[in-house]
Amino acid sequence: QVQPVESGGGLVQAGGSLRLSCAYSGGSIFRINRMIWYRQTPGKQRELVADITSAGDTNYADSVKGRFTISRDNAKNTVYLQMNSLNLEDTAVYYCAAERFTGSKFWGQGTQVTVSS
Repeated sequence: QVQPVESGGGLVQAGGSLRLSCAYSGGSIFRINRMIWYRQTPGKQRELVADITSAGDTNYADSVKGRFTISRDNAKNTVYLQMNSLNLEDTAVYYCAAERFTGSKFWGQGTQVTVSS
């Protein structure tokens, strides 16, 4: 069973930075097509923040381009989300998902990021 586990969330002031980690277990990360970071706030749909493919291609939501960077360490089966210049609108629960080449997704439990003014 594939199991992503997020960490690194917390409280940060606006303009600050956080780095989220997603450690993946349950098999080689090379069987995963994409690792994806989503976020969700109460009353809103889950939003794709960034993703990275097995080839290393990345994709970002317009709202985070230039501020967030997704990366992966295949040796550690871990994906990172470096978040800089955080603003109040970045407050959300951030979820990591592992997507296999078959399209099936495995979700982590989420980590809270709160940006204060």
